[in-house]
Amino acid sequence: MRRTALAIVLMVACAGGSAIPGAGGRPPSGATYSDSGPAGPEPMLARILAEIEKNRLDNALLQTEALLRQYPNFRLGHLIKGDLLLARSQPIATLGNAANAPQDRLSDLREEAVVRLHGYRHKPPANHVPRYLLQMQPDQKHAVVVDTRKSRLYLYENDTGAGGRPRFVADYYVTHGKLGAEKMREGDKKTPVGVYHVTSSLSTKKLGDFYGSGAFPINYPNEWDRRQGRNGHGIWLHGTPSDTFSRPPKASDGCVVLANSDLDALARNLQVGLTPVIISNEVEWLSLDDWQRERTALDRKLDEWRSDWESRDPERFLRHYSKDFSTRGQTLEQFARQKREVNASKQWIRVRLENRSMFRDPGKDELVVVTFDQEYSSNNLNNRMKKRQYWIREDGTWKIIYEGAA
Repeated sequence: MRRTALAIVLMVACAGGSAIPGAGGRPPSGATYSDSGPAGPEPMLARILAEIEKNRLDNALLQTEALLRQYPNFRLGHLIKGDLLLARSQPIATLGNAANAPQDRLSDLREEAVVRLHGYRHKPPANHVPRYLLQMQPDQKHAVVVDTRKSRLYLYENDTGAGGRPRFVADYYVTHGKLGAEKMREGDKKTPVGVYHVTSSLSTKKLGDFYGSGAFPINYPNEWDRRQGRNGHGIWLHGTPSDTFSRPPKASDGCVVLANSDLDALARNLQVGLTPVIISNEVEWLSLDDWQRERTALDRKLDEWRSDWESRDPERFLRHYSKDFSTRGQTLEQFARQKREVNASKQWIRVRLENRSMFRDPGKDELVVVTFDQEYSSNNLNNRMKKRQYWIREDGTWKIIYEGAA
């Protein structure tokens, strides 16, 4: 069989260079993987494309058949197999050459090929971490980071033995909103961007086959979303119908959708009420040194706020709050008046902060979501609560724009 245009088309899917990723079964340089190796069918796809690029189409067909034995409902695999069979009798013009095939379906599969292989080739360097994972609290064992532009979900472990540094575990291909990201309103078919948490676990028995092997709702809209006027509900991480291995990159009404096998693997690491799910348009990566500097600077600001509260000097305390601060219906002016009145009755104040987490919001604002257990004591009051604050960059420094119970 002679070389076909299919090889050229699929090489384009590896955007960023002419070399086929994973040729010979080796991961790309600089990639980071879990101990069990790369998740999903991408390594097999990469080897198939390496055979196509070398014009070894019979070998490519054999490997495609092996891929389909492992993933029998993988439509992209079936498409490549069909093209390889067709290449025996005629030149191939592009990926997807079946006569009278629906063009929208073919376009979806071509896009899936591109994002799967791009995600496989372009892994984050081993010495970089997502900017957003500044600090996980000790009992948060893992964190999820979603990159909608790459249709990729990254799973990180909270490496408490390394001071809480995020450690890469695995990554998975995902589907997201039909009309992209930055959800604003109910029914806009977009996936939200922000810092969220898993709130519950829903079984297939409750949901039906459409959601696959289960679903994990997240807390969209969160406090910041509501402040920005965003609405809607029902944003989940969930699986696919039993007859579907994966969906196109943009095919949901706003949820993040994984293959059932990937969801099952991910589910083993999700903690209801604890696991953060950070959804970004495009993940920012920091070197470990830069990540540590950002984390230390924000930790220091939080300790300054705590210390200034203990000082009983309301002006020192209030300097940490944004001019646009609000909480429980109070403006900054109303909040300040209340704090001055309360502090006047205090002889001493002690504040302890435990189980801190800090996650940088991936949206357009410079925003950090801080959550902690707060133990407050004074000469006439003692209480304990879980508090959440949103810190924003204002006039060159970090200030609190919202706080309330978590």
